[in-house]
Amino acid sequence: MTGVRYEFRVAGRLSERARNAFLGMEVHAVPSETIIYGKIADEEQLGELMALCRSLGLELVSFQRLPD
Repeated sequence: MTGVRYEFRVAGRLSERARNAFLGMEVHAVPSETIIYGKIADEEQLGELMALCRSLGLELVSFQRLPD
């Protein structure tokens, strides 16, 4: 998959249902947060991922583009 790699940090730990919503992404729990990594193809997909976080009631702490 082409695209840009991003890291998203959300507050707390995700349920199994929420983890499964992030298909094709790596999901790792760390103390007090969950980190979601993956490649995002374009701005539309980035918006969809942020909307998914909102629909699941997740608090998005930060997101950043990772170096190539």
